[in-house]
Parts: sequence; structure tokens; C-alpha cells
Amino acid sequence: MRRDSWVPVALAYATFVLVGLSAGVGGVLLPAQIDDYGLDKATVGTQFFTFSAGFMLAGSTAGWLIHRFGVRTSLVVGGGVFALAGLYTAVRPPFAAFVAVQILAGYGTGILESVLNAYLTERPGATTLLNRLHAFFGVGALLGPLLATWILSFLPWTAVWLVLALVSLPLLAGFWLTLPAREIPLPAADGEPAERPGLLTAVSRQPAVLLGAVFLAVYVGLEISVGNWGFSFLVEEHGQGDLIAGYTVSGYWLGLALGRFLISPAATRLGMTATGMTYVCLAGITVSALLAWIAPGAAVASVSFVLLGFWLGPVFPTTMAVAPRLTVPRLVPTAIGLLNGVSVVGGAVFPWLAGAIAQGVGVWTLPPFAVVLALALLLVWWLVAGRMTPAPRPAADEAVPSRSED
Repeated sequence: MRRDSWVPVALAYATFVLVGLSAGVGGVLLPAQIDDYGLDKATVGTQFFTFSAGFMLAGSTAGWLIHRFGVRTSLVVGGGVFALAGLYTAVRPPFAAFVAVQILAGYGTGILESVLNAYLTERPGATTLLNRLHAFFGVGALLGPLLATWILSFLPWTAVWLVLALVSLPLLAGFWLTLPAREIPLPAADGEPAERPGLLTAVSRQPAVLLGAVFLAVYVGLEISVGNWGFSFLVEEHGQGDLIAGYTVSGYWLGLALGRFLISPAATRLGMTATGMTYVCLAGITVSALLAWIAPGAAVASVSFVLLGFWLGPVFPTTMAVAPRLTVPRLVPTAIGLLNGVSVVGGAVFPWLAGAIAQGVGVWTLPPFAVVLALALLLVWWLVAGRMTPAPRPAADEAVPSRSED
């Protein structure tokens, strides 16, 4: 890969570390925000709804931004909105304004994610690149709590967002300097007009894309449900101490990152396609969830959680990598934006449902809940795979390209 080619990819990885950091600091900042604003948990938690709204808005507009202005400008728009939201949060606005500005934070984050997913999808070896991209999100999510805890030891919580905003600025400058001002327009499919309005409308009418969106919504719902409620399950059902349970949940997120770094290269050495690799991962998710359900002791339960994270890891980025096979080339950026935006719905609905069931029946229901979602993923992926078009190039359905392409 030429230098002018790998620099934007490295910047994309660094940006996903930043996105992971912003996600990872949230749980640590909540107690400080509750104390600062003098509000209860439910009220402070309204920020997550406005953030999700902004993220969904980004998913619905990312494709249009790319088509209209190109990747470089779209990234600068997304990163600029993210930086402005962070800088405003850093001045400790009134609570109503703090909640409202999360729309901008969600929008900026969503644009960065969607545009970078679309950008790497069009490159050789997309599956590997996207797995690495999302692995770096996991790295950021692991480092976020450590960063926030360290800063809170001598500065107010607003300083964390100041740091995140300032870190985003050199990344934006890097994209502006290394990406072309305007990419070649995406080609139209044979027989399709080169210009046709209603990109989002056109994408939302395609069953393969809608099934892909459902698939990722269930996936993100499973990932966040286990990440949010796993600690309570281990403590209440297996009697683990807070420290060991916390380490186990950290191991779950570490497994997620390692799965994204390791499984894709191993799959290529075995000659496995991206779709086949996803089936293997979904089988591993189901078995790991079953193991957590029937585990005879706390140690086995902890191992099953780490394995669950490991097998979950490649599913999201690999789905993004095969997105070009769900629609025509002109609509790929819009489809990726839709997939990314809808996924946040599952990330809100399913963890809430898991918590409601745990409240009414017991937290022991988390593993069977995960098994049901895992089986649903297998079914929906089977439907998605059946609607994929033949790969437009070998790398579109390969787990990893040759080393020269890396």
C-alpha cells in the first residue's frame, strides 16, 4: 500500500480509537454529572436518547453527504460537529443545553462512523480493514474509563470532553491534507439513471438492505445487553466479587477487540469467505451464550463471557464489508449509513428489554435472552446471505487480502 494510501487508513483507525474513547468515558462520567447537576440517574440518562437521535440522523444523511461533497468534506463536517459539541460540553452548559448538544455529539459520531465505513468498504481487502477499524474502537472503549478516571482525579468531568474535542482537531487536519478534494462519483448500475433523487428512499425499498439493518440492530442489541448487564449477572447469580466481575466484563470487551484483530486473518488462511466466517462466528456466539446459561460455576461463566465477546467481534465490521453486495454501487454509502444508523435502535431497545426482564423475572434471564438473540441473528443472516449479489471483486467476500494489499 502506497504511503498516500495508508495514511488515511491510519487516520481512520485513530478516529475510531477516539470514537471508542468517547463511548468508554460515559459510564465513568455519569456519577460526576449526577453530582454536578444534582439530578437522579433517570434524568441524567436522557442524554443517551438525544445522542441516539443524532446518531440516527447521521445514518440517514451520511450517504447524501458523501454523494454531494465527497469523503473528505463529509469527515470534516462530522468531526467538526463532534469537536464543537465537545467544546460546548466542556464549558459546563445548563442541563437542558447539555442534553440538547448530545444530538450534535451523536450526529458527529455517526457521520464519522458511517463515512469511514463507506470509505474502507471501497478499498481492497475491505473485510480486514473494517475488522481492524472496529477493533480500534474496542481499544478506545477499553482506554476510555482509564482516561476519564485519571482526569477526574484532578479536574472536573468537563475536562474529559475538552480533551476529546482537542484530540479530534489534528485528525480532521490529517484527513483534509491526505484525502482528495472530491472522489470520482460512484457508478450507476447497468440500465440505472446516473442521477436519481431520493437516495434514502431508494435504499429503504431494498429488502437485502433492510434485512441487513435488522441484523445489525439485533447484533448491537446483543453486544450492549451483555456488556451492560453481564456485571449484574455475575455478581447476583454466581456470587462473584465486584472486582472479579468487573475484570470479566473488561475481558468481554477485550475479547471483542481481539476477535476483530485475529479471526479475519485466520479465516483467510483457511480459505474462508466473509459470509462463511460470519456463520462460524454466529455459531460461536450461540455456543458461548449457551455455556453462560448452563455454566456450573463462576469461572466457567467468566470464560464464556470472554468467548462471547471474541466471537461477536467480527460480525459488525464484516457486515459492513459485504454491504456493497446488498445494493447497487451508487447506493452503497447510503446503505452503510442506514445500516449504521438503525443499529443504534437495537442498542437502545434490546438492553432496555433485557433490563426489564431481569427486573421482573431475574437477572438469570440474561444468558437465555442472549441465546434467543443469537438464534435470531443466525436466521436473519441466512436471509441476508441469500439476497447478496455476486461479489464485484474478489476482496468483497474475502476475509483478508494478500499481504501486498495490506
